[in-house]
Order: sequence, then C-alpha cells, then structure tokens
Amino acid sequence: MTDYDLIIVGGGPIGLACAIEAQKENLRYLIIEKGAIVNSIFNYPLYMTFFSTAERLEIGDIPFNCLAPKPGRQEALEYYRNIHRYFNFTINLFEEVTEIRKNENAVFEITTNKNSYKSNYVIIATGFYDIPITMNVKGEELPKVRHYYKEAHEYAFRNVLVVGANNSSVDAALECWRKGANVTMVIRKNEINSRVKYWVKPDIENRIAEGSIKAYFASNITEIKENEVEIETPEGKVTIENDFVLALTGYKPDLNFLENIGIQLSDDELKIPTYNSETMETNVEGLFLAGVVCGGMQTHKWFIENSRIHAKMIVDHITSK
Repeated sequence: MTDYDLIIVGGGPIGLACAIEAQKENLRYLIIEKGAIVNSIFNYPLYMTFFSTAERLEIGDIPFNCLAPKPGRQEALEYYRNIHRYFNFTINLFEEVTEIRKNENAVFEITTNKNSYKSNYVIIATGFYDIPITMNVKGEELPKVRHYYKEAHEYAFRNVLVVGANNSSVDAALECWRKGANVTMVIRKNEINSRVKYWVKPDIENRIAEGSIKAYFASNITEIKENEVEIETPEGKVTIENDFVLALTGYKPDLNFLENIGIQLSDDELKIPTYNSETMETNVEGLFLAGVVCGGMQTHKWFIENSRIHAKMIVDHITSK
C-alpha cells in the first residue's frame, strides 16, 4: 500500500479544485478517477452549451477564455485538460475505487480495481452522472431505449420519443427535430421545467405550440414495445409508432457506495448525506464530500460554480488539524 495525506475520489472539476488546494499546502495527495479526466463532461452531448459563463467554471485562478457568451463541452474539455497540464496533478485515470474503510489505526484503506492505498483523509467528489434514474416500465430494457444522449444524427428520419422536460431532454428534442426526426415528448408535469436554459425554453415552447414537436403533458409512459410506445395521458391511453426512446429522466449519485463507506443518508426520498456545512466533513471523521454529491437526489442544488469553495473549506480544515 502507498501512503498519502489525502486521496480524492473523482477527477471532475471539483476533484481537481481539491487537488489544487492540496498542492498549495504541500499535501501528498492522489486523485483516483474511474474514467477520463472530467469524465462526466466528456460524456455530455457533443454540442452541449453550459448554463454558466466561462468565468464561473474556472478553478485554480486560471482564466477560462471563451469567445461565445457560454462555453460548450469541447471548450470545457480543453480548459480542464490545460488545468492538468499546468498543475501536473498526481492522478490515476481509469481506476475505480471499490472500497474505503478505516483500519484499527484510524487510517483509511482504499481499495481499487488495480491497487490499494492508505490515506489520512479522503474526499468523495464523484458527482452524479453515472447512474440514470429509471422509469421502471415494461420494455425499458430494450436496446432502443437510451438514458444518455450524444448527438442527433443517429435519430434522423426516425420516430423519437423524448421523456422529460429538463435541459437535457429539451436540447435532445430540438436537436433531433432539426436533424429530421419525428419528435414526441412525454412530460410528467404540465409545463416545461422552469430551470431550462432561458434562451432555449422559448424555442421548445414555440416548436410545441406550432405542432413541429408533439408533447403529451401530465403524461407517463406505461409500456415500451419494439415498434410502439404506450402513453397514459389525461385524455386516456395513446399508442404511437416509435423507433427510439430517449429517457433523459435524470441521474443520481452512487448512494450505495456512500452508505457502504459509512456515510449516513437522510431517511426521506432526498437521501442527503450527513456532513458539516462549514468543513464538508461527514459523520465519518476524516471523510469529506465535495461538489454535486453533497445534494443526494437534489442534483440541481450544487454546480461547479457554487461548489468550488468546498475544496478550500476542506483543505483548510485538514491543515488546521
């Protein structure tokens, strides 16, 4: 086993921010990331545009230069790659943490699919994008059902059903329609989500109003078949022809992983982890949370721009000891 002062689980923007603060304090640290650097951003849709402006995505006081008012996925990947080039992080990519436990000396033992490590402190900065929230309907396991959306070309000239009314659903519906797909949306509520990007929301509402995109509000899918989908609407059951279902119904943190390492979650449906809001330390002494994972199922609560501060809060607390 290799000994560290701090191990950071997750190599997204907040994990990198934690490493920057650790470097400033000369801590012996390691980032362990199960995929590529900033893996969640890598898995975003190819042409996704952030809601945030570039300066609000900055970490380490390194400017994020962007010509457009809002940066896109490609620019963000370039920025965070350059952050790594600048700071030269100690980071293991494509290595997955499988277990974290404290030994009899109160030192954390971290087991991965490749190695084992010891560390005095651990930060969990794993985000929420790895586990889709399923619909739990018959036929959801069919290959035509997708919980992630990359680009529209595959769906051109096909009957596409998009589930949801958040940013990812709306972006996918508009992109697929513009590439020639016949797009239908199934929306559980009576309107498009109010958190949809303000420059996109009128676009989707106008496409629905003019009939270019069909939308069933206050509705739910009841069954997915090979060539059809059944929908329960306020007017009764509707069956439509279908080639693909984009079930962009959101994602959640790996709550089982948090519980298995001893972090207590709230008893309600929000499953909010227990932590000190001033230090980000959980109920397990020496184990910290940073970024979106702090919100449990409230994945809209924390973003890069409002959780960058977690890094300094944590490292300041560690060094104060």
